[in-house]
Amino acid sequence: MTSEKPRFDLIAFDWDGTLFDSTALIVRCIQQSCRDLAVEVPSDEQAAYVIGLGLSDALAHAAPGLPRERYAELGQRYRHHYLERQHELTLFPGALELLHALKARKQRIAVATGKARRGLDAALETVQLKDLFDATRTADETASKPDPRMLLELIDECGTTPQRTVMIGDTTHDLQLAVNAGTACIGVGYGAHDHAAFDAFKPLFVAQSTRELHDWLLVHG
Repeated sequence: MTSEKPRFDLIAFDWDGTLFDSTALIVRCIQQSCRDLAVEVPSDEQAAYVIGLGLSDALAHAAPGLPRERYAELGQRYRHHYLERQHELTLFPGALELLHALKARKQRIAVATGKARRGLDAALETVQLKDLFDATRTADETASKPDPRMLLELIDECGTTPQRTVMIGDTTHDLQLAVNAGTACIGVGYGAHDHAAFDAFKPLFVAQSTRELHDWLLVHG
């Protein structure tokens, strides 16, 4: 049985690794980009850690030995590899049903992502979700995670408050974003970061699948 009045007016989702099954591809693209530039290739864990950050911040962490003046070159290689394969990606099973269920309850849904606007728009077009979300923010439009500006702008656009908002994500960057913005947070354990690292952020729940997330939100969200 669902609650009569939803607890949250706005449910903000991270994109990659939370709704979009893209973690493995992002890791491979980061690694291949480093190979292209003959810099040390990060491990799977190191590459996955940067998911959720803006591209410049992510590449700085993934390739710390690369001179800053070559970040643009590395970013170009990453975009080349990612866009070449993006058409292969899909939403996690059950993600679309979850989003429609929240909309049916008149809750606003948003995306707060470390992707660039061009990348998010292409992904939304791929999965035909361009018009489903009430608002979206990307790292090239505002401050990158975990600066709270991205989430606070979504809250303002959707006409609600931090107390009536929850941020859902698969990385510690997402949960730190929520803490910095004064909102509740929920972690998902099927994405980029080990869910054991989520404890410090006191999430309301950690879902191990979109089905678990769906069931929890329809009762407690």
